[in-house]
Amino acid sequence: MTLIEAKDLRKSRARNIALWVLQVLAAACFLLAAAGKLTGAEPSASTFEALGWGDWFRNLVGVLEIVGVVALFVPLLTGLAALAFAVLMAGAVATEAFVTGGGVVLPLILLVVSAVIAWGRRGSIARLRALVTRR
Repeated sequence: MTLIEAKDLRKSRARNIALWVLQVLAAACFLLAAAGKLTGAEPSASTFEALGWGDWFRNLVGVLEIVGVVALFVPLLTGLAALAFAVLMAGAVATEAFVTGGGVVLPLILLVVSAVIAWGRRGSIARLRALVTRR
């Protein structure tokens, strides 16, 4: 192995470790958020009430967050799960900013973290697409 190859391997390993750390942190945040939604805790209950979509939508989002957390740890699904979380957090930022008037900092941070994971794991999205389209 050449010096350049060894350096590239170290960078790749460090990148992979950093992405795993972000995945674990994001999973913990989304799991806590899902628990709040499924138990009807505040501010989840009032946020979804302000949207006018009721408890069924709050529970649906909570269940989908749990599914997404699991998918973050399935290598083939990691990129897609992170991309879905980025979209979810974009909606959360808009909801907090324009509907409830709440703080946008936490959903914005989770949006950025999810986008970084999705970008870093974009290869899994390509593999999943190839598998689904049989290319």
